[in-house]
Amino acid sequence: VVLAAVQQCGWALKYADDILRLDKGIVLAAVQQFGEALQFANESLRKDEEIVLAAVKQNSLAFRYADESLRTDKAVLLSAGLVSN
Repeated sequence: VVLAAVQQCGWALKYADDILRLDKGIVLAAVQQFGEALQFANESLRKDEEIVLAAVKQNSLAFRYADESLRTDKAVLLSAGLVSN
């Protein structure tokens, strides 16, 4: 039920139980639909490069919710298209 909800409206992740905010499949579906749903993901998934890049692909503003370790990683910044060589 939650997966279907976040696929339709990524913002719905805000209302998901904490355990579901730790589920990579649910979080990935949410950020693919609404990148800024990254802010509602469990902290561990805000460190996950795949999740962060999917969020940024949907909305570059989502990058502000990524873990600091990814926000300062040049390879991630390049992959996200936020800097150039």
